[in-house]
Amino acid sequence: MTAPLGEGLYDVPPGHVAAVVTYLEMRARPRPAPLPPSPLRLVRWERPSPAAYRTLFDRVGRPWLWFSRQVIDEARLVAIIHDPDVRIWAVVDPQGIEVGLLELDFREAGQCELSFFGLVAQLGGKGHGRWLMAMALAAGWAGLPDGAPIQRMWVHTCTLDDPRALGFYRAQGFIPYARKVEVFADPRGAALPPDSAPRIPLL
Repeated sequence: MTAPLGEGLYDVPPGHVAAVVTYLEMRARPRPAPLPPSPLRLVRWERPSPAAYRTLFDRVGRPWLWFSRQVIDEARLVAIIHDPDVRIWAVVDPQGIEVGLLELDFREAGQCELSFFGLVAQLGGKGHGRWLMAMALAAGWAGLPDGAPIQRMWVHTCTLDDPRALGFYRAQGFIPYARKVEVFADPRGAALPPDSAPRIPLL
């Protein structure tokens, strides 16, 4: 069990990064509402190749230091992204270019984790996130075709994400319920290029 932290500042070891992680949940299906307009569309990825998945994951997540799916071995990655209870979509623009990622994880009975949700940085602040969230909530609360209805959707974000992320999730109806501090080895120079997330100093 992790010892409770007291008040004050704590040293982060050299070569490491610290983030405050906030967990949010939604325990009731949102009321129906008009779908926000967007020229983007979703393309379902069934059993994507690890290379294609990691390419899109990097394209969306590199500015925010997404690294979890880059550091695990291929067998473990395939076990997740080919699991029938994990649903993955690429967000595609009118030219057919993949510009976003949506991943829903139904592996825990009665729940849906919004495990990955994002668009390339160039699309930020243009309203496309509201469209993507509407699609995510519709798919999440619909559950799996052969499964029982879900009772909860949840997501987590951290201080390394887009600074607007936490407020955005709350505005969409997610309610914060827990907070943790995560410390991890800086993945830049190993799993990620050194120029990833340039706003975060590499110490």
